[in-house]
Amino acid sequence: MIPNWEKIPLDMRNDYVKKYYDIVIAKKKSLLLKRIFDIVASLVLLIILFPVMLVVSVLIKISSKKEKVIYKQKRITQYKKEFYIYKFRTMRDDDKIKSSITCYNDPRVTGLGRLLRKFRIDEFPQLFNIMKGDMSFVGTRPEVLDYVNCYSDEMLATLILPAGVTSICSIKFREEEKYLKDSKDIFKTYVDCILPEKMVYNLEYLENFNFFYDIKIMFMTFFKVFLR
Repeated sequence: MIPNWEKIPLDMRNDYVKKYYDIVIAKKKSLLLKRIFDIVASLVLLIILFPVMLVVSVLIKISSKKEKVIYKQKRITQYKKEFYIYKFRTMRDDDKIKSSITCYNDPRVTGLGRLLRKFRIDEFPQLFNIMKGDMSFVGTRPEVLDYVNCYSDEMLATLILPAGVTSICSIKFREEEKYLKDSKDIFKTYVDCILPEKMVYNLEYLENFNFFYDIKIMFMTFFKVFLR
């Protein structure tokens, strides 16, 4: 739930964040429904998808015997809390490539990984993140700390709610790596060009936030991923 204004991180207490904070805090019923839905739906999906996740785990282990099945990375969620996001491993470790962003035709992505990414199956383990409360089904995608440190005062408002598995922004930037394929400095291009555009959608989500809007976004994601 949303804490009192005085209890959120000091560096988030600015006029821009207060504007969005007031919008969200006024929708207590939607906030409650959102959390109840997250718990119930993630539990049900974990039960339903367990056979699929088991098969995927076996396939990953067979194709990449030296790699772990689950990939963990430290990300930032609600009120700058750090947590480990869970994903099925889709990439090989490569000491020569340090970027936390997947590039276009990234050589680290395995053949199986491309298939998992195409249908977002690699994100199924994030159901555990949702159960724990670190994430929600809908919300701003969690970034690594290096990118969060580049947020403007207004962008910090996107940390009012828990990070999400999907969002309008995720749908619009589903093939984000293509925007970076000609970049010589991925970090700079992402921070200066892509992040500001993504934040327009993320801030609009806060302005329009309600439980049924979340359901709409989930359906939009399903149609975009599986029925395109």
